[in-house]
Amino acid sequence: MGLPSRPEPAQLFLGMLYADPALADSALRFLENSFGDILLASPGLAWDHSRFYEDELGWPITRKFVLFDRLLDPSELPDIKRETNEMERAFAHEGRRKVNLDPGYLTLSKIVLASTKNYAHRIYLRDGIYAEVTLYFRGGTYVPHLFTYRDYREKNAIDFFLSARQLFRQRFAQRT
Repeated sequence: MGLPSRPEPAQLFLGMLYADPALADSALRFLENSFGDILLASPGLAWDHSRFYEDELGWPITRKFVLFDRLLDPSELPDIKRETNEMERAFAHEGRRKVNLDPGYLTLSKIVLASTKNYAHRIYLRDGIYAEVTLYFRGGTYVPHLFTYRDYREKNAIDFFLSARQLFRQRFAQRT
């Protein structure tokens, strides 16, 4: 029989979608005030996987990933998702989001994203928040699942998360 244990610590990251770089910079400062220093940030990359967000965010849309210095207990993810939803509302204009903020966490074995939307591959956490394992680590790299978003499958995203994993691994080794 297995016994319950505390989860391993995780590293907070955030995926951002935006059309206005100045607004994204303001949002990043806001995020740093809430979640701590940024350890690693991807370059802003063109995001053209669909036109779904165009009416809200504008066009063209940019994707950026940010890794925060903050280590967290994975059970904090619903609170963080609710906080980023509030941040999205704070940056909205005329009821439309101008920045999309998707928090998640990284462990040595996986990348987990928070969502307010239920679907077959998502597990309910609490307070209207679900989680999904978006990528898992195998054979020296991250591997997507059937439902992994297209931009998380791309080489630049995988490279970002491999770099983030290396930073986390160094921190994790120092803690043990």
